[in-house]
Amino acid sequence: MLGLIGKKLGQTRVYDAKGVMTPVTIVLAGPNRVLQCKTQQSDGYNAVQLGFNDQKEQRLTKALLGHIKKHNGVAVKKILEFRDFTKEVKPGDVVGATLFAPGDFVDAIGYTKGRGFEGVVGRHAFAGGDSTHGAKGWHRRSGAIGQRLFPGTVMRGMKMPGHMGQVRRTAQNLLVIQVRESDNLILIKGAIPGSNGDYVVIRESKKRPKGWKPHAERAENKKAETKKK
Repeated sequence: MLGLIGKKLGQTRVYDAKGVMTPVTIVLAGPNRVLQCKTQQSDGYNAVQLGFNDQKEQRLTKALLGHIKKHNGVAVKKILEFRDFTKEVKPGDVVGATLFAPGDFVDAIGYTKGRGFEGVVGRHAFAGGDSTHGAKGWHRRSGAIGQRLFPGTVMRGMKMPGHMGQVRRTAQNLLVIQVRESDNLILIKGAIPGSNGDYVVIRESKKRPKGWKPHAERAENKKAETKKK
């Protein structure tokens, strides 16, 4: 499973040779430094540890700096582990946006924007109370939340006011439109979770990995192979 740590830079639009406009999100996807390679023999599973965003040593915690120095790595601010990394790498290698190519599908993982404390209308799209017919003070409330004698309690999972946003979300099956190797940029069609400047994880799509083709295209290829036979 290929993957990179990146930073969401913002949104823009690009045009193809036919003049068709595509909205894209720009992701700074590197350079990612390989810090550690775990194997089945040494750690019980296969994984690659990547670091992103070079940082001064005095700005890191002693625990993080000690781990980096143990593996002779460069001080980085963000470290993540990718299991079953399909590209052959070794500690000290640098990987970037070229792990992906235009036409690939990726999953983007990030944390949504924080919205603070929200009521049920903003958080869960409740309709609220009536605006007329004598209704007073119930315009943006949820109404009754309990029961009568039995069970006489608020049911677990009841939608209530509370903190909205800042949760981990994954946007799946996003199309890579452009890869700009010199700038380590990946232009991905559509929107991805997070604010501009937030860290994001760009990984190979689980549902549409490299080499995936639409059902119609697979069917046509199968017919063509059958005719050749």
